[in-house]
Amino acid sequence: MTTSDSGKDITLRIAQNPEADALLGRSPLAALVGMLLDQQVPMEWAFTGPYTLAERMGSDDLDAGRIAAYDPDAFTELFTTKPALHRYPGSMAQRVQQLCRFLVAEYDGDASAVWRDATTGAELLERLNALPGFGAQKARIFLALLGKQFGVRPKGWREAAGPYGEAGSHRSVADITGPDSLVEVRAYKQKAKQEAKAAAQAGKPAARAAKKPGGGSSSEK
Repeated sequence: MTTSDSGKDITLRIAQNPEADALLGRSPLAALVGMLLDQQVPMEWAFTGPYTLAERMGSDDLDAGRIAAYDPDAFTELFTTKPALHRYPGSMAQRVQQLCRFLVAEYDGDASAVWRDATTGAELLERLNALPGFGAQKARIFLALLGKQFGVRPKGWREAAGPYGEAGSHRSVADITGPDSLVEVRAYKQKAKQEAKAAAQAGKPAARAAKKPGGGSSSEK
């Protein structure tokens, strides 16, 4: 637990594990790594990863400089040792090292410097987008997490975060404050997947018809 920019203590309940959540709350790098790992695995698994990684490195926190300099094969082994830190431990180990090397090169290894002096949401989004492994969606979700739970709220942060910045939403990890909200976010994600799948299936007949010779609309025949 640490203190946010608003002067309030940060207590997270994303990993649903007290020790892992405590690390996320006090360590900016752990929060970034958790967000990086939040891909194709349950959210709790992803955000417990930084705590497990720190334990395997024999520390109570993560250090960007140490991770950046770690032997790549040995670092991958930290991820692949059972229980694995991710569904794709090898590729995620590489991404975490790439992220830490970037932080060392651009921010002297200080993860919080990514957002500490950002004056607008647009500027912060641009910085997050530049991080290795952070695409447009992941950057917006992390920006929303910073604003909603870490008190990092530069001007226009909600707008920059897009729908993930909306107050009262349950779209992403930014909205998880406990078991109940985790269930709501998971339900939203499942519904979104079902709707996307249905839309894709609905588009298949039209796509097949378009490929047939003379496959125009009835008004063209």
